[in-house]
Order: sequence, then C-alpha cells, then structure tokens
Amino acid sequence: MAGIFKAYDIRGIYPEQLNEAMAEKIGRAFIQFLGAKKVVVGRDMRPHSIPLFKAMAKGMTEQGADVIDIGMCSTPMSYFANGKLGADGSIMITASHNPGQWNGFKLCRKEAVPISGATGIADVEKIVKDESWTKSSSTGKISSYDISTEYGEFLRKYAKVDRKLKVVADFANSMGSYEIAGIRDLFELIPLYEELDGTFPNHEANPLETHTLDALRAKVREVGADFGAGFDGDADRCGFIDDKGEIIPMDLFTALIAQDILSNGPATILYDLRSSWAVKECIEKNGGKAIMSRVGHAFIKAQMREYGAVFAGELSGHYYFKQNYTTESQGLAMLMLANLICKTKKKVSDLVAPLRIYSSSGEINSKVADVKSVLDMIRKKYSDGRMFELDGVSVEYKDWWFNVRASNTEPLMRLIVEAKDLKTMESRRDELLKIIRG
Repeated sequence: MAGIFKAYDIRGIYPEQLNEAMAEKIGRAFIQFLGAKKVVVGRDMRPHSIPLFKAMAKGMTEQGADVIDIGMCSTPMSYFANGKLGADGSIMITASHNPGQWNGFKLCRKEAVPISGATGIADVEKIVKDESWTKSSSTGKISSYDISTEYGEFLRKYAKVDRKLKVVADFANSMGSYEIAGIRDLFELIPLYEELDGTFPNHEANPLETHTLDALRAKVREVGADFGAGFDGDADRCGFIDDKGEIIPMDLFTALIAQDILSNGPATILYDLRSSWAVKECIEKNGGKAIMSRVGHAFIKAQMREYGAVFAGELSGHYYFKQNYTTESQGLAMLMLANLICKTKKKVSDLVAPLRIYSSSGEINSKVADVKSVLDMIRKKYSDGRMFELDGVSVEYKDWWFNVRASNTEPLMRLIVEAKDLKTMESRRDELLKIIRG
C-alpha cells in the first residue's frame, strides 16, 4: 500500500499508489470502521477524482451504506454538508496542494470530526490490508445533492459589509471558486486562474510557498485592491495579501479575524504554538481568552471542542470556525476580514502594522538523522528558560522564544524563532540551527 496512509489523511500518486481498486477497498473499510449508514462524499477537480469516487461509492454501497454525492466542492463545503445533512461520516477526495498526479481522501466522522492516523486511519488501513470487512446483506443507494446554495447562505449570515471591496482572488485553477461562489457578488471580485484544471498549469496551489503568491501580489498593486486571497487546491487554506501587495503572515491574520469576532463580545480563541507573541496579546487586548494549541488540524479541532473555542488559526493558513462544525472555512475568513475593513474604515496594511512588532524567523526545515538526541541537547542547553512540550520543545525567555518539533508528515525537524529585535532573532536562530544541523 506504499505508505499512502498518513498522519492526517490518505494520499498517494494516481494510479501507482492510489487507484480504483484501492479506493473501493478504502470505501468498504471506512464503512466497516464507522458502522456508517449514510455518508457524504465530495471531490476536487482532478480528472481522476471521478473514477476514484465511482470506485469508492461502489465499495461503500456494497457495504450497505447510502452515499450522498455532493460532486465537486471545496473541503470546507464537504465538512458543512457532513454536519448539515446529518451524515454518519464523510470523505473528501482531494490531494489538496499536491501536484496533479496525486490524489487522496480526507476522512471524517459525523459532525465533521476528523479521523487522523491516531483516531482511525490506522484502523482503516488494517481493515484494507486484511480485507476484513463483513459482507453486508443489503446494498446502499447513491444520491446526488447540491450543497452550494446552502453553504452560500450560511456564509452570507456573517457578512457585515457596507460597500463592495475590491478583492483579487487567485483560485490556482482549483476549488477556491466553489468555496466563495455564494458570496462573490458581495465583492468587486477580480479572479485569477479561475478555470478548473487539475494539472495546475499556472502555479502550485500552495500559499505556503510564497512565490505562488507573486501574480496575486502584482495584481493587487495593479488594480488598487483592498486585499487579495490565494487559495490552495481544496480551499481549506488561504494566503491573504494587504492593499500594498504585501503578504499578511498567517499567524497575524489570525489576530485580524479575532478582532472581528471579539467585537461581538468575549470568546475563547486558539492560536497555534508557532504564532507570534502579538497574536496572544491582540486576542487578550480585545477581550478574548487566548489558548495555545499544538500543530495539526485534528488536534486543533479537538482542542476547540474541549475549550468551547469559537475560532482558531494555524500558521499554515488553516482558519477554523465553530460555526462550520469546528472546521475550516476560507469563505468565512474572507468575510471577516472584509467586515473588519468596513467597520474600522482602515486599510488592511494599517490594520496589520501594529501586529508587526516582533522579528520572526518563519518556520525553517532541517533534515535530521536522530531527532531524539537533538531534542535532548536543546532541552539541556535551554533549561534556564520557561520550557513546555505541547508539541516538540518550546522555550520562552524575556526577549525571545523558540519552538522546535519533528514534522508529522515529513522526515524533517522544524524550527521557529521570534525575538523583540532582529539582531537577537538572527543570533538565536543561528545558534539553534548549529545544534540541529550539527
């Protein structure tokens, strides 16, 4: 099965690693594992998402489950459909930002609760490997359902805009155009790369790779837009650009959204542990309760439920909302930025400026042969700071902090350093990289 069962999803190259035969088995195993009777299945625009859907639906129905086919959609729309239609579970067929030859499956229980490696993907893998599903005495049915109108109406409930902002949206030939279809008339929208094309002919659909935002940044400057939005392949992540064409750091964007949310009253908001000190300070200044979370959508969504949080932001551009069954919604993120602009009568660059007060290294990746020994060295050297191990090792000092952790998805160690001034950040960053890289 060539390692397609990952920490957060199932993903591989089509058809060598992930094909119709495998999709049918995963469909059967998913139903066996959940005991589901009704499941929602959505898909992205990759040409092989259709045959994978047909094979998966065959496996699911032969295991006795009814399949609601919601067709092409964004991943946040599939989560919304899961909860709205009262399904026992859902699968989104997508490989997100991966290149066109990849595909995959994002698995959820009812109410869009994610299934990760630790909470079910490993179980599904074992059922697939052993083909240990029980033969069903009945066959389920496949029905079609268009969730787009209801999702659009859901988003519009949160719009508080008093004018049409000029917005450039880079859809990267993928599902972002579906994600905001129900609200695009609220904006003077200038689209880039809107035609659906699973080969990604213009650029990779990954806003974390900042060069993919170059065309968007240039267009924002050219047309004098209020802001820009660059979606990833399945539109569960987005990179935002200010009115000057500058990238808004994704942790600072969390602080912007928090300001709109907290204008309605106190609430609990989560921020991932790689976020700037400015994020926590902004949440608390605006009357919110700020709670640090570990990295990874499955962990964050669980922690949101545990603490009753209404919103969470992650450095990777995932923004999670209680209103959408505690999952991502880039449509909501876009609207809440627009709300804040209209309410404050300020430009985005002016809203971000007070948050740009610390110097950050950004996340730096290093290949490491022995993660444990490196972490042990770091624990020993920085034992005089305030150390905690929510995810990897974090240490805080009066004027700087860092986090170093092993990747959940790649053979890498990730470091981020922030300080009150650039010189301190750079010297501490170099000091830590010397330990990590040897």
